[in-house]
Amino acid sequence: MSIPFTKYHGTGNDFVIIDNRQGVFDKNNSELVAAMCNRRFGIGADGLILLESHPDCDFNMVYYNSDGNLSSMCGNGGRCIVHFAQSLGVVDNMAKFMAVDGLHTAMISNEGIRLRMGDVYSVNVNEGFCFLDTGSPHHIIFTKEIDAIDLKKEGAQIRYSTYGKEGANVNFAEKIDVQNFKVRTYERGVENETFSCGTGVTAVAIAAFSSGQTLLRKINLHTPGGLLSVSFKEQDNRFTEINLSGPAKAIYTGIWE
Repeated sequence: MSIPFTKYHGTGNDFVIIDNRQGVFDKNNSELVAAMCNRRFGIGADGLILLESHPDCDFNMVYYNSDGNLSSMCGNGGRCIVHFAQSLGVVDNMAKFMAVDGLHTAMISNEGIRLRMGDVYSVNVNEGFCFLDTGSPHHIIFTKEIDAIDLKKEGAQIRYSTYGKEGANVNFAEKIDVQNFKVRTYERGVENETFSCGTGVTAVAIAAFSSGQTLLRKINLHTPGGLLSVSFKEQDNRFTEINLSGPAKAIYTGIWE
């Protein structure tokens, strides 16, 4: 069967996106998903996303990691699928869609895609690290000389030894100043460093605020793939109106035979 797709990236975090409103894609075929995401024998991507119809929203987002398994929320993927939906005429400049972690809204402008993330009700600030869930679980370590870290080795060690089989994403962050932080992320399911992680930079921004490294509620996150920004409101350690903003770019379209 021929499967039309569009390859996208959001600050280097890349995805295969498929219009599945007719329900023709075999959603249980994890081997197919992994094959399409394979960087040597397939299209190559950090994940695969299906755009599907939803009775109460503009569309439904189904996200798979590159290993072929269904996964938790992907912030950059959410921004990319909004751009894809606009290209299909499903949405105009605003979108409301359902994902695995609930309802999301987004706005599209010349500056990029601003995606409303889910509220965060608790942040665990520990000695040496923070942990929180921004639609996906994230372990955050603030450090210096972030570029010198063997991220795949150290990220994998924490991902498995601390969080077991289910795992968590592991982020290393370095403070540039009160408004700017560098971020590198080891992503479970990809089992390697990704150029950018939307839920990860969101977690870093909230962790930076919660751990007293900044008092600002709008923070710039510099990833290997580019610049993202996160803004939020906070009261009593509850974070609301969390917005992840940045570019989303269609790279090419094709057909998987």
